[in-house]
Amino acid sequence: MSLIFFDLEGPLATQDNAYELMKLFPEGGRVFEIISRYDDLLTMEARLDYEPGDTLALIAPFLVYHGVTEDDISALARKATLTNGAIGLISRLSAQGWRIFCISTSYEQYAKHIAHRLDIFSQNVACTSFPLDKFSSELCKEDFRYLEAMEKDILDKHPVDDKWIKKRLDRFYWKELPKTNLNVLIEQVHPVGGQHKVEALQHFVTAHGQPLSNCVVVGDSITDFKMLQTVDQAGGLAIAFNANEYALPYATIGLASTRLDDLRPVLEAWEKGKRSAVEKLVKEKEKAGGSGDIGYFHWLSGVKNIGGPLKTHKLIRRVVREEAAKLG
Repeated sequence: MSLIFFDLEGPLATQDNAYELMKLFPEGGRVFEIISRYDDLLTMEARLDYEPGDTLALIAPFLVYHGVTEDDISALARKATLTNGAIGLISRLSAQGWRIFCISTSYEQYAKHIAHRLDIFSQNVACTSFPLDKFSSELCKEDFRYLEAMEKDILDKHPVDDKWIKKRLDRFYWKELPKTNLNVLIEQVHPVGGQHKVEALQHFVTAHGQPLSNCVVVGDSITDFKMLQTVDQAGGLAIAFNANEYALPYATIGLASTRLDDLRPVLEAWEKGKRSAVEKLVKEKEKAGGSGDIGYFHWLSGVKNIGGPLKTHKLIRRVVREEAAKLG
C-alpha cells in the first residue's frame, strides 16, 4: 500500500487562503504580510508553544473585527485556482490504489472544499478547525480597542522592519490581547502546522498500519519543514514542490514546475524501487534539466549547498503562486 500526503496551499492550490481572506477588507493584505513575517520570526526563534502556521490563530481577531464569515471562506474555496496537473495526478494515483491524504494548515471550510474538488476523502484531510461565526457572535465592539490601535500602527509604519514587527506584535499578542475577550481566539484556534502536521501524519500512518519509510509527503513552506524532515529521516520520500528556503533543505528531492503531474514518473519509480530508484531517476532528470517552466528536478538528500535549486524554486514559485510566493 502506497501512502502520499500533500500540503494544500502550494502543491494542490495556488493561493494562500488566509492572505485572500485578509484582503477582503481594506489594507488587509498588508496587515497579513506583517503578521506572516511575525510568524516566521517566532518560528525561527523557536518560541515555546509556537508552531509555524499559527498565523491562522493570530489573524482570527482581525477576521472577526472586519466581519469576515465562514461563507466567505467557502466562497474563496469554490473559486480558488488548483495547481496545474493536480486533478489528473490525484485521479491517476487513486486509480492505481494509492491512499491520498491532505495535511493542511488551512481553515477547514477551505481545505475540505478543495479536497472535495480533488476527490480526496474528507476523512483523509487534517486541517484547522475554525468556528468563526460562533466566535463573532460572542464578541462586542469594546473587545476591539487594542486591535484597532495595532492595525493603525501597522498601516502608519513606513518602512516596517523585523525589529519593529517583533517588538510591537509581541506587545499586542502577549500583553494587550490577554486583557480582552479576543484572547479566546488565540487560545482556541489550533492551526495544523509544524509539529501538528507531523502528529497528523503519524496518526494517518498508524491507522493504516504503515511505517513512515513507506510514505511520500509533498510540501513547500515553513509549515511543512518538520513533516518533510520527519519523512526524509525515516527513509521515506519528502518532496519539496516550488519550495522556499524554509522547506527546501529538509526534503529528499525538489521539483520546480508549474505542473504537479511532473511528479508522476518519480512516484512510479518510488513504487518500483523506493529511494534508490527515485535517486537514479531524479539525478538523470537533474542532469538533463527542465524546459521552460516545467520539470526542474533536484536530488537534495545529503546536499549541503542548495543555492542553485533554491534560485530555480523561487523563480517558478513566483510564476505559480504570484502574490502568495513572498510569504513564508
